[in-house]
Amino acid sequence: MAQAKISAKASEAAAAQQQQQQQQQQQCGGQLRGRFYRSTSMADRSSRLLENLDQLELRVEAFRDAASAMEQEKETLLEMIHNIQNSQDMRHISEGEREELNLTANRLMGRTLTVEVSVETIRNAQQQESLQHATKMIDEIVNKLLDDLEDAKMRLMSLYGACTSDVPAGPIDQKFQSVVIGCAIEDQKKIKRRLETLLRNLENSEKSITLLEHQKSSVRQSCNNKQD
Repeated sequence: MAQAKISAKASEAAAAQQQQQQQQQQQCGGQLRGRFYRSTSMADRSSRLLENLDQLELRVEAFRDAASAMEQEKETLLEMIHNIQNSQDMRHISEGEREELNLTANRLMGRTLTVEVSVETIRNAQQQESLQHATKMIDEIVNKLLDDLEDAKMRLMSLYGACTSDVPAGPIDQKFQSVVIGCAIEDQKKIKRRLETLLRNLENSEKSITLLEHQKSSVRQSCNNKQD
């Protein structure tokens, strides 16, 4: 899909360049000599170069969008492989099957990590400082996940609420919102994606814990019934 987008932009640029060349040939057919003509020719040449750069700008943006999409796809693939390895289904199969599946998952993860995709964001000093501040605020919550899972989830949800235009389900961290607004647009999107990933992982962890507790309760109930 990303390649198709780049190809479409390239075709548009090529068509525009061909049209410009035809216009130039028509102008050359009726050219006049003298200072006035030279001035007009310079203006036409400048206009033509500007149009070429405009077309190239479209291709550059399409190229960056495609690279960004690949970057996100890499993150998604790694997350999906990790979730499979830590799923409840993996805990309820034989040890031999689990070992074989983990070998396959590790191979896929290794191949995914061989792909290096990086889209650098141009930032000014203020945007760089805002990004560092926002990252620090998220890291502080992540580092305390094991201390209080429920509190960490609520705090992450308040941070996520500050990044979305939708009506949040809970409170918004106003301080974090003001920090994120100071970040570059691309960084704002990455911050939002990171929070979405963290909340997804927390939800999956809670489901695993709930299922495990349910299984323990079932085992205890079964043992009590046998004793009776």
